[in-house]
Amino acid sequence: MSVSVENRRSRTRSVLAAVLTLLILVPAGILFARAWDDVSDRKESTRLEQKGVEYLTALGPLVSALTEAQSSALSGVATPPSSLTSAVAGVSAVDQRLGAELRTRDRWSGLKQRIDLLPKATGGPLAVYQAHVEVADLTLALYDAVRNNSELARDPDNDISHLQQAVADDLPAAVVQMSRMSDLSQLVAKADAQQRAQLGPQFGAAVVEVNTSVNNLTDNLQAAVDDTSSPTLSGNLVSGLDAFRRGVELLTRGANPTGAPNASTIATAQTRLQVSLGNLAGITTREMTRLLDDRLDSLGYRTLETLAAAIAAVLLALAAIILPLTGRRRGASGPSPSARAPGESTRDMTVGPGGVELGGQMPAYGDATSTRRERTGALR
Repeated sequence: MSVSVENRRSRTRSVLAAVLTLLILVPAGILFARAWDDVSDRKESTRLEQKGVEYLTALGPLVSALTEAQSSALSGVATPPSSLTSAVAGVSAVDQRLGAELRTRDRWSGLKQRIDLLPKATGGPLAVYQAHVEVADLTLALYDAVRNNSELARDPDNDISHLQQAVADDLPAAVVQMSRMSDLSQLVAKADAQQRAQLGPQFGAAVVEVNTSVNNLTDNLQAAVDDTSSPTLSGNLVSGLDAFRRGVELLTRGANPTGAPNASTIATAQTRLQVSLGNLAGITTREMTRLLDDRLDSLGYRTLETLAAAIAAVLLALAAIILPLTGRRRGASGPSPSARAPGESTRDMTVGPGGVELGGQMPAYGDATSTRRERTGALR
């Protein structure tokens, strides 16, 4: 009876241990699922941001080529520069691969049609200028669509957030406004009184926008340097930004908002700006790519850690369930006959009354009494 009760208690303890182990695995599994989903979502978001950076890299040459085409058209050159043809082809190739995912295909298709119509713009310098302004505004809108649809605008890291603001908003806006400032300065100088009254406010607004965009660009790049973990960001950006700002200052002097513009100074400044612009945009996008690559590597390590923790939890749970059951089975079976010590007798060692060890048969008590009497008579 006592053995049966003990077995029942042991079995109950084993079942309770198994149930508790499974109950512990439930919240552990929930935590694992949430951690896995978080890492997976961040990986997917980071890959989408990388595609956005790739698209922005292709847009940089396009905005520069459009400003060059605007200046050429206002100078009377009907044929667009070769740089524009190359830039359009580059964006078309990128949009063909990434446009569906970034939801830019329709926007780029409409912009490309407007770019193709630029050489056909007629109606005098003001009409040509206005056609280029509309195309440039559509290009800036495409920049915004890329950084929003790729989630770059919502990046959680401060350095990448400031860099994307600089390369996708401040830098192209500064380039477009500088082009307008320089071209408007020359249009105002050649215009009559009526046209000057129309173009003067636009020229003044372009000068203000240039200063605002350059200041915002400087602030965002400085904030990125202050908050980054990249060892190369600071040194690369300082030299690129200094060259860009010097080009802007030279262009502003050539445009001369308070007097007559200097065409040669403007031309020199535009040449310098083309070089510094490409350098600064390249530095910014490369640093963003490097930071996003580092994030993906870190998320890869987190994935391995999460998997290792989950496997370890499952193995420990299985051990906690199986080991007590194995031990209980061994205890119930007892030692086997082969486990007895060598030479140990297997016969019944029952002890009878009086402490006499009995073998396989009971002793003949009558015979023992008769023998004892005979021995007594002999002694007498």
